[in-house]
Amino acid sequence: MSNQIRYRLQPAWWVMTVLAIAVAGYAFVFPFIDKMGDSGMREKFASMPLAAWGHMIWGGLALLIGPFQLNKSLRRNSIGRHRLLGRVYLICVLLSGIAALVLAFSANGGLAASLGFAGLGIGWLVTGALAFTTIRKGDVAAHRRWMIRNYALTLAAVTLRIYLPVAMVSGLPFVPAYIAISWLCWVPNVLVAEWYFIRRPDKRSVRRAVA
Repeated sequence: MSNQIRYRLQPAWWVMTVLAIAVAGYAFVFPFIDKMGDSGMREKFASMPLAAWGHMIWGGLALLIGPFQLNKSLRRNSIGRHRLLGRVYLICVLLSGIAALVLAFSANGGLAASLGFAGLGIGWLVTGALAFTTIRKGDVAAHRRWMIRNYALTLAAVTLRIYLPVAMVSGLPFVPAYIAISWLCWVPNVLVAEWYFIRRPDKRSVRRAVA
């Protein structure tokens, strides 16, 4: 791996990890915070507690585990730990993804927002399933590609919580902004992951650096 690639990716990994830890921590304390934003999650905890708790807790755990699964050095130090955490991660994605689909159909913003969040949930579950099936077949390269795509979708939890305050500070009407964010929180993540980490010309070096 070249020094240039190492320089580019290490800061990105640290930024990603810090943001993931922060948002995961927020997910764990979210149900106990009295004042919520305008996303309607307080109502969801009251009306659909199982789905709301499942999405936040299991999704938070997936968010925490992901960066360490993508770190090449940590994986090499203990392949057994990598496999165990990988199983835990995919179980978390499965449980949180199912809960996310349940919650999606009551999202603020009506059908457009529901479709955005449902697309995220379906993509999350499908990429997780493909990551699992490819590693079961021994196709490590394909497994890594699907895990990169999957964690890009997991990071929608981070980008969502970046876009929401930006929209509020900008004075945008909440419902139209929320509809846009229901798509923007994950579609760009997948496109960046696909182009930068999977399909760019020096993809082999980049992929080795992060996976």
